[in-house]
This record gives sequence, C-alpha cells and structure tokens, in this order.
Amino acid sequence: MIFGRVKPLDAILETAKKKSLHRSLGAFQLTMLGIGAIIGTGIFVLTAEAAQKAGPGMMLSFIIAACVCGVAAFCYAEMAAMVPVSGSAYTYSYAVMGELVAWMVGWALILEYAVAASAVSVGWSGYVVGLIEHLTGSHLPASVLVFTKGPFNGGIINLPAAFIALLIMSLLIRGTKESATASAILVVIKITALSLFIFLAIPAMKMENFYPFAPLGFSGISAAAASIFFAYVGFDAVSTAAEETKDPQRNMPIGLVGSLAICTLFYMLVSAGVIGGVGAQPVFDAAHQHALPAGSSEMAAACSTLKDSHVVCSNEALAWSLRKIGWNKVGNLIALAAGFALPSVILMMIFGQTRIFFVMSRDGLLPGFFAKVHPRFKTPYIVTIMTGLAVASFSAFFPVGILADISNAGTLFAFAMVAIAVLVLRHTDPKRHRPFKTPCVYLIAPLAALGCLYLFVSLPLMTLKMFFGWTVVGLVVYFLYGYRHSNIARNISDDEEA
Repeated sequence: MIFGRVKPLDAILETAKKKSLHRSLGAFQLTMLGIGAIIGTGIFVLTAEAAQKAGPGMMLSFIIAACVCGVAAFCYAEMAAMVPVSGSAYTYSYAVMGELVAWMVGWALILEYAVAASAVSVGWSGYVVGLIEHLTGSHLPASVLVFTKGPFNGGIINLPAAFIALLIMSLLIRGTKESATASAILVVIKITALSLFIFLAIPAMKMENFYPFAPLGFSGISAAAASIFFAYVGFDAVSTAAEETKDPQRNMPIGLVGSLAICTLFYMLVSAGVIGGVGAQPVFDAAHQHALPAGSSEMAAACSTLKDSHVVCSNEALAWSLRKIGWNKVGNLIALAAGFALPSVILMMIFGQTRIFFVMSRDGLLPGFFAKVHPRFKTPYIVTIMTGLAVASFSAFFPVGILADISNAGTLFAFAMVAIAVLVLRHTDPKRHRPFKTPCVYLIAPLAALGCLYLFVSLPLMTLKMFFGWTVVGLVVYFLYGYRHSNIARNISDDEEA
C-alpha cells in the first residue's frame, strides 16, 4: 500500500547520520536567516499589489496572514525540534503520513522555493532599475527597458533578475556558513532601512488616507492576505536548515518563532506608514465600478496614464512613498538598501529548494546525483546549479505578482500538511520526546490547517489551476520513478526476494 510506506522517525534520523551535512548554525544565525528570508519582496514590493486588492484594509490582510503563519510556526517548531534533519514539511510528512503524501508535499515545496526566489529576483530588479532612473534624473530609454522587464510587463527579458539569481547560486555553492554570514549582514541593512522608513513615514500619517478602509470589502482583504502571505513564508526555510544546526532542539524553535515575531512588528508599522503617508486606494476602471486586476495588462495601461500618482503602480513602493512625502534622497537610500538586502531572501529560497532536493534524493525518490556533495565546499552543488538556472529562467520572463501567488499555493499546501502531521503524531507516537511542544495543540494545529485552506481558496483561480496541474505532473514523475526507486520500495523488494 502506498499510504503504508511510512518511514519511521528513527530511520530518518539514522539515515541523516550516514550522509549528513555539516552542523554550523546557531540560534542567532538561524534567526538572522529567518528574518533574511521573511523581510523582502513581500513588504518592499507586494505592498503595492496588496493595496490594489484591499486598499488600506491591507493592514488587516497582514494581520490575517501573520496569524495563519503564527499558528503554523508552532507546528513547525515542534516537528523541527523533534526531527532535526533536512527536508522540512516533506520529511515530517514522510514520517507520519507516508510516501505518497510526502512526495506531494516535497513537490509543492519545490514549487514554493524556486518560484519564490524568482519573485524576489524580479522585485530586486524593480528597485535597482528605479534607483538608477532616480539617480540619473531621467527614464531609461525604451531600447534598454525592454531588457529589464519580462514579456508580461511589455518587455523582452528581465536580465537584472536573472543576473542576481545566478550570483546567489554561486555564493551558495561556496558554503552554508559563508552564506549565513552574508545573510546576517544583509539583514542588518534591511532592518535599518525599514526602521528609517518607519521613523520618517509614521509622523507624516494622515488619518483621512485610511478611508474608505476596505473599498473592495472583505473579499478584497482575503485576496490581499492570500497574496502577501508570501511576505511571511520565509520562516519555513529555517526548518530546512535543521540538519546544519547546532543543538537543534533548542535553536530551531527560537529561529522559527523569533524571526516571525520580529518581522510581524515591522510589517504592521511599515504598512501603516505607507497607507497614512501617501494613501493606498486601488485603481478602478473607467466606470469606477471594478478594481483593475493587479498585474494585468489593463492595470499596466492605467498606470502608464496615471504616471506617478498611485503607490499601487510603483515597483518600489517604500522608496516611492518616502519620495512622495518629501524625503527624496532617503527614498533613494531605501531603494539602495533593498538592492543590497533583497538578495538575502533569494539566498534563503534557493537554499531551501536545494535542501529539499537533497533529502528527496537521499530517500531514493529522485536520482542519486541530486544528493552529491561538493568535495571541497561540502554543499549539494549539482542541485544548487540546477535550481539557480531554473530561478534565473522564471525571473527573466514572469512578473512578481504571478510568481508570488504560485509560490503561495505550494506553501499553503505544505503548511497544512505539517499541522495535520503534528496532530497525527500526537496519537500514533505520544510517548516520543518532544523538545518543543505546540501549546494547545488541539486548537492551534486545526487553526493552522483551516487557516491555510482559507488563504488557499482565496488565491486567483488561474493560480489554483496551475498548482493542480503541477501536482498532476508530480504524480506522474512519482509513479514513473520514485515509486519504484525509493529506499522503502527497494527494502520491500529485498524482503520479498529473501
């Protein structure tokens, strides 16, 4: 039976010991990695998309997304402390719900991390191009701009986005500890930039900019929450570093919950600064009856007419907002900080992706060469190269909004499975030592699963169709290769022969 192919936790831990990664990360580095993965495109770029969907009500959208991530984080902390190996939700599902569910979760995580890294790359490109234009005092010529935008945005290829993805790929090949150190430096830059924004924008707030608070009703708030969920999901990448963490039973919960709490505070203050400082009302059609779809050609045409008057039309929302309230030079500094800091998010997304590939290969569900470790740098360099090339390709041709929504679909599915796994394991293995226990588990875990489902169905219909299409492809790959080649399948065959 497929659902009977459960890999016991003890076997997972034993396998990790035989072919493991070097443990070099402490609680501080994990928290910095988490903040580095969380604070990024979600707040620097997707604030504009959230405003188009919810208006000032996006503040409530941030709260909803944070609450769902918060309850999910407690479930992640319990599983990560108990199973401190690479693989995140994939590994947890394998140990609790069996191989088929684990494969589906792992396949969803591949979608989450690779597409998320692409989305951040596109966001970075927007800030860098905008900064160049403001520093030079003129718009780049059309012959140049077409190479800074993908086909969906009226260009040919987004070369800056592809470039940064390949650069981060090269850094990750050199080593995990070096990557974590670089990420910590970039995190300081991001926190400084957001703190400066809050310090300057909050005093400029005007209460009239908060009305109407929800111009598109609660459905708009829900849609925005589903999109900006992307702004929080980086904490999941922390769990993929469990196998490279010192004292994971103590440090994993600190890294997961701590990074989420810090980032939530920043998000609320920043979104309040944007709304109160410059307003965040959506752009409507000519009849003023329907808000234009974010990221659509209609939206792009409307923004070209509106020029520089709405934050929802900006590719660099925070820098744009500061310039509008009179801090032009500081706005440029914010854009510069984003240009330096957003790569840390790309780093964590590609990092997480490669570790998922690594552990799936180690389990036999993917070919063995995916788990090959570099003889000098001790990193899974083959999957890092493959992931980097895929991320560069996606970021070169797709817009940030579409990429973020697709990534969210995979993330929400994986998070729901972790919440369910925590509940199942409490029944099937209640005596197992749990260094960290989810508080009020029979309330928190169901809330996490239902919250993920709520945000999942709030995603655009096209996004859901693409997710289910990706899932079908994954099932085909599983039954053609993984079902017969997994370690558990080979053990079953050996037992039958014996």
